[in-house]
Amino acid sequence: MEVEKMDENEWKYHGEGNQSLVVSHCQRCVVLRFLKSPPNQNKTSEEILQHLQNIVDFGKHVMKQFFGENYVHHGEIIQLPLDFVRQLCLKIQPERPESRCDKDVDALSGYAMCLPNLTRLQTYRFVEHRPILCVEIKPKCGFIPFSSHVSQEIKHKVCRYCMHQHLKVANGKWKRPSKYCPLDLFSGNKQRRHFALKSLLQEAQNNLKIFKNGELIYGCKDDQDCVSDWNELARHLKPFFFPSNGLVSGPHCTRTIIKELIHVITMTLLSSTDACRAGDMKTVPISQGRSYCEASAFNKELVRNGKHKLASSGLPRGCLLYKTLQAQMLDTLDIEGLYPLYSRVEQYLEEFPEERSTLQIDGPYNEAFYEKLLDLSTEDDGTVAFALTKVQQYRIAMTAKDCSIMIALSPCLQDECSEQRPVVLTSKSRFTFSVSVLDLDLKPYESIPHQYKLDGKIVNYYLKNVQAKDDPVMPSLFKENEDCTLVLHKV
Repeated sequence: MEVEKMDENEWKYHGEGNQSLVVSHCQRCVVLRFLKSPPNQNKTSEEILQHLQNIVDFGKHVMKQFFGENYVHHGEIIQLPLDFVRQLCLKIQPERPESRCDKDVDALSGYAMCLPNLTRLQTYRFVEHRPILCVEIKPKCGFIPFSSHVSQEIKHKVCRYCMHQHLKVANGKWKRPSKYCPLDLFSGNKQRRHFALKSLLQEAQNNLKIFKNGELIYGCKDDQDCVSDWNELARHLKPFFFPSNGLVSGPHCTRTIIKELIHVITMTLLSSTDACRAGDMKTVPISQGRSYCEASAFNKELVRNGKHKLASSGLPRGCLLYKTLQAQMLDTLDIEGLYPLYSRVEQYLEEFPEERSTLQIDGPYNEAFYEKLLDLSTEDDGTVAFALTKVQQYRIAMTAKDCSIMIALSPCLQDECSEQRPVVLTSKSRFTFSVSVLDLDLKPYESIPHQYKLDGKIVNYYLKNVQAKDDPVMPSLFKENEDCTLVLHKV
């Protein structure tokens, strides 16, 4: 790609995370990703290059093994003219949210990652001239901890996401908690899955975004109060799902289009278009942990109606949701069981700091790194090797818990569809599609103490401010399992 010949005006601000900023090209299906750093903490060009190389290698040699060749796009590193980078940074600076401007974009090294624009179709270029719809979902953790190291019983009943929602609302990040529960999406039950996707559409937060031809049309641009306007969304989606315009407008039209959208998302998430080496890993059986969350709005409704949990057919083994859940479940110990092992590794590094590179904590993320992840033994022999393996598996699990799934859809005429192209059908239309996974940077080793403290904050807040209000108050005179002595006084 000859970037130096492109006017910087052809690029636009695409979004950013904690460590990087992304711009996309208006005409080509590519994005550039630049690293960010706090002011006055700029890394050298060599450090920037190594950081980017680690990201590429981790996607190529590790995450592709878990998700499959077609789902992971690791990209490549390119070097850009510094004048181009500076002009580009100046152009996009006014579009950056204020909350993201605490870090500077790297405009000194000239290095960036070149990646495909995942809001576009990744498999068949013959439809690129047609309108493209893309749904981005951040599913979050799909299981409840089953570890014996868990100290609070509530963690065996209520999922991390549902508990964290209340702390986020209390801290002002969101105005109200979402009804979405990841366990419903990963459940394998049709009704629970439909409820989960509907809840995501109602309260998108930063867990769902919808793009039309690369432009965000639905979802939060930043941490703010998201007002879901289904009528406006239906207006955008109507040409995709009802191209003949035969459906009347109004609430019925909106509900029908939303239902069609949920159907398409479901079918693509359950599809299997790629094999992967980790697909046959003998991880912890999904059935071992509790399959439902007591705080789920869907589960609460069942309880209110006097029903028991619904039967589940399970996830198709080869689908992306199944692969995502298997990678997440490499967290077999929970952060409470993992933290002492992290401390063991830290103590070793204090004594032998020169061993950090040998232990591959900061890379290289190669085939040898991946092979070590396959050791799923649970018996702690007291060694640093065992502790490090569990720490690295936890980092992989945390990455899978925070990844995003991109579903790109484009209208497909019947005579263009063949067995070689994945197609999903709706009542009035058909789509060819591609599914990709992004946000697959390995979670930092140094973030483990933060995760340990955050876990305690989430649980303690939930116990004190949510569960305490939900539990019925026992009468003060007669409490369960409390002896009661009746004293008679003479009158």
